[in-house]
Amino acid sequence: YRRATDYAEDLQSLRDGIEEKKQKAIGTLNWLLLDQFQNLGINYEETTWDEKKNLEGKTKKRPLKEADIKALKPFHWGFEFDEIINQRGGFDAIITNPPWETFQPDAKEFFSEYSGSVTKKSMDIKDFDVELRKLLSDPKIKKGWLDYHSRFNYQREFFRVADQYKHQVPIIDGKRHGKDVNLFKLFVEQCFNLLRDSGYCGIVIPSGIYTDLGTKQLREMLFLETKVTGLFCFENRKAIFEGVDSRFKFLVLSYEKGGKTKEFPAAFMRHDVAELERFPQEGGLSLSLDLIRRLSPDSLSVMEFKSEKDIPIANKFLRFPLLGTDLPDTWKIELHREFNMTDDAPLFEKAPAGNKLPLFEGKMIWQFSHLLSEPRYWVDQKKGRKALLGALKEDGQKLGFERFRFAYRSIASNTNERTMICTVIPPCFTGNSLNISGNLNATTQLFCTGILNSFVIDWFLRLKVTTNINMFYIYQLPVPRLTEKDSAFWPIVKRAARLICTTPEFGDLTKEVGLKNPKDGAAEPVERARLRAELDGMVANLYGLTEEEFAYILTTFPLVPDPVKDAARNAYRDFERGLIK
Repeated sequence: YRRATDYAEDLQSLRDGIEEKKQKAIGTLNWLLLDQFQNLGINYEETTWDEKKNLEGKTKKRPLKEADIKALKPFHWGFEFDEIINQRGGFDAIITNPPWETFQPDAKEFFSEYSGSVTKKSMDIKDFDVELRKLLSDPKIKKGWLDYHSRFNYQREFFRVADQYKHQVPIIDGKRHGKDVNLFKLFVEQCFNLLRDSGYCGIVIPSGIYTDLGTKQLREMLFLETKVTGLFCFENRKAIFEGVDSRFKFLVLSYEKGGKTKEFPAAFMRHDVAELERFPQEGGLSLSLDLIRRLSPDSLSVMEFKSEKDIPIANKFLRFPLLGTDLPDTWKIELHREFNMTDDAPLFEKAPAGNKLPLFEGKMIWQFSHLLSEPRYWVDQKKGRKALLGALKEDGQKLGFERFRFAYRSIASNTNERTMICTVIPPCFTGNSLNISGNLNATTQLFCTGILNSFVIDWFLRLKVTTNINMFYIYQLPVPRLTEKDSAFWPIVKRAARLICTTPEFGDLTKEVGLKNPKDGAAEPVERARLRAELDGMVANLYGLTEEEFAYILTTFPLVPDPVKDAARNAYRDFERGLIK
């Protein structure tokens, strides 16, 4: 067609002939793709509806058909770019800003087309559930929802198991972790696949590529099979991308395919696009892969160093074991979640009555406090117990909701006033915005709370996290594994106890740590501020920081009032001089 030089030639006939050949080829390619799906053991999983329960039922599996593949409208790169892919080995360069969404059904997005009252952000989960049931009473809407839902299952399984996307799911201790499929992650690997050796890629993606556990295998690929030439991270404070939260972080990642990365230039938390033009000659830090492996041996997470001062301080942390490491003759924290706010919504009631306990959510707690806001929901203890036991046998065992537990917010940001928010909560049920631990004794829970709420640990954590504090981040924290035999253990425990045990619910806990009753707790703001400052000073000394290093850490918390930071620094000095014990 390109060689046609005379308009007298039958161009329409040429076009029709080309389209006919193309459709025949695509039919063959779709059949080959179907064969690939089948060889991977992937079936079509049709979402069904359980009329008795009035809920989604079990998926109905059947063999995939060619029509299922055709419905995906696959793009066959080797056919569309035959010369580039098959003759030259790939593209010389790829520049892209791919979608950043998770690949999963979005109920609010789907049903918003049928109801003006459905909103993605502000609608209460219980109100959405009521509206959802109303909409699903319409057979046409229900069928549309089930068809929409069914389209995701077999695609998602392909992305998880196909060799083409072998770096999507992290493997830790021989186990595959995580089920989410994120489009930006797929694009990172596909760009690598489409490049020729020595080809270059420049890609704009969320900062999770260098921090999240779910991108660990992609980091391995980038470090071991490419030369990373730049990692420049923006915070969206100046609305570089409109409609994206101002705290959201994304980066320009560039690399050359082939070779290995020993070190690379990086910059973090930048606000002005103009700075990218001077990078890496100005404003960049050189990070070595060796340092990354020592600081994050299991996850390869890249810490967001802002200054050369960060690196020697981070090295001091490496003297202590990671919280997830098994050590003889000492404790190890075990974290988990309880109820899912969506899947377990039928258990949640809006009024306290009878034999109910509150459902604690992340927004209800603050550092050393469970009183930040009132509960929205309550759960009947018998129903909650039955749901938590599941298939386990009921033998009267004490479950987590009946005990005091360490809890921290799983949703956070390193641009907030504080990132790590944890406390000890009284007997209650918890939603998925809290990660909890119930395996530690009372004093160790208080010790962990005192350490993890400190500026020192918060600083270290802020170098790693973006918007979620995955349990794995906690397991990767270097923390002194002190016990009741250590002299530095009790001063931290006593102060944490006085900050936490301020209400009658903590009566039993106060006795375990030597306080008479919750009246010994620190309820007055001035007293609480003093105890918190002393804890910060103690922890800074425990990690062997100099006063200058601790002062620098405090400067990295711009939203914390100066008097709070001054009090922590003064407490550091007093502890060092032996004025507080």
